[in-house]
Amino acid sequence: MKKLLSTTAILLALAACEPASQSNDSATGKTEQSGKVESQTLAKFFAQAMKDRLAFDPMMAERLGDRSNIDKWPEVSKEAADKMLALYKAQLATLKTYDFASLNKKDQQSYRIFEITAERFIKNDRWRDYGYPVNQMFGWHTRIPTHLMTVHQVRTKADAEAYITRLQGVERLMSEIAANLRDRAEAGIVPPKFVFPYVLKASENVMKGAPFDEGEDSVLLANFRKKVSALDLSKAEEDSLIAEAKAALTGGFKTGYLTLISELKRQQAFATTDDGAWKFPNGAEFYAQALKNMTTTDLTADEIHQLGLDNVARIHKAMRLIMKKVGFEGSLQEFFAFTRSDPQFFYPNTAEGKAAYLAQAEKYLAAMRAVVPKYFAHMPKSPIDVRAVEKFREKSAGKAFYQRGAPDGSRPGIFYANMRDTKLMPTYQLEALAYHEGIPGHHFQGSISQELKGVPLFQRTARFTAFSEGWGLYTEELGKDMGFYQDPYSDFGRLAMELWRACRLVVDTGIHHKKWTREQAINYLSENTPNPRGDNVSAIERYIVMPGQATAYLVGKLKIMELRQRAMDTLGDKFSWSGFHSAVLENGAVPLSMLEENIDAWIASVKAG
Repeated sequence: MKKLLSTTAILLALAACEPASQSNDSATGKTEQSGKVESQTLAKFFAQAMKDRLAFDPMMAERLGDRSNIDKWPEVSKEAADKMLALYKAQLATLKTYDFASLNKKDQQSYRIFEITAERFIKNDRWRDYGYPVNQMFGWHTRIPTHLMTVHQVRTKADAEAYITRLQGVERLMSEIAANLRDRAEAGIVPPKFVFPYVLKASENVMKGAPFDEGEDSVLLANFRKKVSALDLSKAEEDSLIAEAKAALTGGFKTGYLTLISELKRQQAFATTDDGAWKFPNGAEFYAQALKNMTTTDLTADEIHQLGLDNVARIHKAMRLIMKKVGFEGSLQEFFAFTRSDPQFFYPNTAEGKAAYLAQAEKYLAAMRAVVPKYFAHMPKSPIDVRAVEKFREKSAGKAFYQRGAPDGSRPGIFYANMRDTKLMPTYQLEALAYHEGIPGHHFQGSISQELKGVPLFQRTARFTAFSEGWGLYTEELGKDMGFYQDPYSDFGRLAMELWRACRLVVDTGIHHKKWTREQAINYLSENTPNPRGDNVSAIERYIVMPGQATAYLVGKLKIMELRQRAMDTLGDKFSWSGFHSAVLENGAVPLSMLEENIDAWIASVKAG
């Protein structure tokens, strides 16, 4: 970092020593040269800054292709968090030494995104101990085994040994996590009582089977055994590695999980049924910042609540048109009851039925894959797999989600569908779900972002929830524009998915701002959506442990739709689907205000061209 600053200082000093130019052309040339030098040193700074950040997170580094620390877990102690905060402050200060005005438009965008994300990180440090690092939606208890199973590749004997080292290292990691949970509890940040049975069960599930007890291999031992068996090793080497893995599982791994379980049980004894962020110290201020983080807007909780109510009414009206199309007689609520219970909308809750669901998801993606080149100029290198959520976490995991693949395409992106109960996965929603999580939704947005050329790594991996989730929801409706949803019930499913996101605006702000109870929020979903009660319970429990996150989807989608309509109205016959989508995606994830600037600039360039 100092070296980069020194280089810049020397170059500026040399420039200052040059005699005054007698020629405008000469001055222009020097200005352009200075801008090029500034851009080059800025690019080096961005690369080093990301490298320094990834040194704190070997798991993220590994997902991005850096396997130099695959035997390590992150440090999550207070001391590590303090060091990370100091790093961000130092990086932000260094950024400010660059001459923004001398940069080209592309570098200015990178500068602004770096500045925004660094300032957001620093501002959010005040809320470092808020939120729940172990909950039923995500957390270290499931993140550890999932990472080992899906990200940690075993290509060599050394990779297998790194896997074993990581198993042993769970003891240190879980000790730090348990200490963080204790600190949070002392500050009044304790998960609601309903969370504990989920996370305790999921934690215990990881230690079911050999070598923890009799029976089949546990999920991790089975995974390790499969990976090692694929190596070209002697029987003695393979047996030795398996024995070491068993010792690590019953040693540091088990000790770590028991440490976490002990702390969770301690907190379960005094957890309450208060659910909203309002219960935290300075909870209203925390939730306001959470909304700002998630939506990248200045919308207040009350404004978001009303936006939700307005869109619920709009979508209900569109659903009534579907009712007429299929000839259903009765109220909208009666139609909801019909779609919740009629057998035609569900695969059997059997191994065959679950396999059929996944196969149908593959068919939707295949059909979309054939048409999507007409609407997108760039296809991601990374392939995509459709998989059922693993058994050990299916009870607590969400309905569906996406996991990014490797930037070089060596590891596929994964569209996960939760197959614990097919009654919670109606077939009429599957088409929209496949587009949202897969193609052209999260798989396209995430993969294209990772694969961008000439864009700094920090920018390619930046997270703005309103952008990414807004894009996922946007692609659900894009599927209709592309000629899909020929089955009116599938189109109803698309509307049901959007309705779900509109209701999120209402219940998220209801829980965390208006002090709604868990039951009150569940009842709102049951009355206003076709989703079964079990779905509604899981959803509300999700929103409770992730304040504000659920509001990002529809806010982001509405902005993208607004900008697309603006482009269509302004450009007329010059409007291009692929051009618009490139303009949205070509800079990676950005705040919605910056997205608007980018689209307006694209519109202007098309008009001028």
